[in-house]
Amino acid sequence: MKKITVLGVTGSIGTQTVDVVKHHREEFEIIAMSAGRNIELLEKIMVSVHVRHICVQNKEDKEYLENKYKDCYFYYGQEGLITIATLPEVDVVLNAIVGFAGLLPTMEAIKAHKDIALANKETLVVAGHLIIPLVKEYGVALLPVDSEHSAIFQSMNGEHHGDISKIILTASGGSFRDKSREELKNVTVEQALKHPNWSMGAKITIDSATLFNKGLEVMEAKWLFNVDYDDIEVLIHPESIVHSMVEYQDTSVIAQLGTPDMRLPIQYALTYPRRQPLIGGKRLSLADIGTLHFYAPDFKRFKALELAYEAGRKGGSMPCVLNGANEQANALFLDRKICFLDIERLVEEAMRAHEWVDHPSLDQLLEIDQWARNYVLKRVGEDECKQ
Repeated sequence: MKKITVLGVTGSIGTQTVDVVKHHREEFEIIAMSAGRNIELLEKIMVSVHVRHICVQNKEDKEYLENKYKDCYFYYGQEGLITIATLPEVDVVLNAIVGFAGLLPTMEAIKAHKDIALANKETLVVAGHLIIPLVKEYGVALLPVDSEHSAIFQSMNGEHHGDISKIILTASGGSFRDKSREELKNVTVEQALKHPNWSMGAKITIDSATLFNKGLEVMEAKWLFNVDYDDIEVLIHPESIVHSMVEYQDTSVIAQLGTPDMRLPIQYALTYPRRQPLIGGKRLSLADIGTLHFYAPDFKRFKALELAYEAGRKGGSMPCVLNGANEQANALFLDRKICFLDIERLVEEAMRAHEWVDHPSLDQLLEIDQWARNYVLKRVGEDECKQ
């Protein structure tokens, strides 16, 4: 039986991971998990899967849970995340934390010889130059959970890496894929959170609307699959049926298709190299769908995607700046303190103001991430365009 730590269990990926495990109890056991502030949902999950090692964000929540559940072990904060990610009995750490906070527990889990099922794309975006050598040094598996990267991973099975011509990442286009930049000036938080295809957390849904999410996935793909940015293409695919593709030098294109259901890539990461029935999964009927559409993104319309390619190609500390500035700007938009188009503007300003570092250490990345967040907060404080 494979024993799992789930980081970010109350988020969209985390709750769907719990669903997968419940349907395959003979295969998997969650022995540790973490949550942020959603303690009510955490308690429901604790009861349903009987997990004994629990990490929460705040000390107060830890103390509340300790007094209520005497037969469990509770931890909190970054130290707690590292503890449950490195428990001796754990085989796999599924990291579904959103944002930069997922980096340190991933690094420590690798050092503790744990396989990683990665849904936290920021780990590779910010520190791919540190993570990939660690994965090789400690001989662990790094398995993608994002639907696009899982699709690429599956499309590469049995193929020679040297035969790859390019990777094609598909993107739904998010909530505003049909709007002009003029129409985007006054869009609301509620409109941005209405993703047409996927059920995701607020941060990722906003990133999908700006296309920063796809830009982060481009950078993640570079590290996961060891390809150049010139060989990573993005296509807008409104139906979200073709989850991504790989083109080979003989012009063959291999794709992975399926209905939009994140449980499929979650389960595949946990069962690889085998497959199991996806209980409750909806089978794909291309006859019912009839037509699939694809078109190239307009980089002037999707400025965030252009910025992500620029940061990725520059490398070094620039992806960390882009990510930190975007996380802060995304949160400000959700708090209704800035306009939608201010997100990409603030990220670009942070990139232009940053003093680039070629090969940042972990300590430098921590400092640069904080600098980027502070820069955005300072610029908003000076900005007259508040909602």
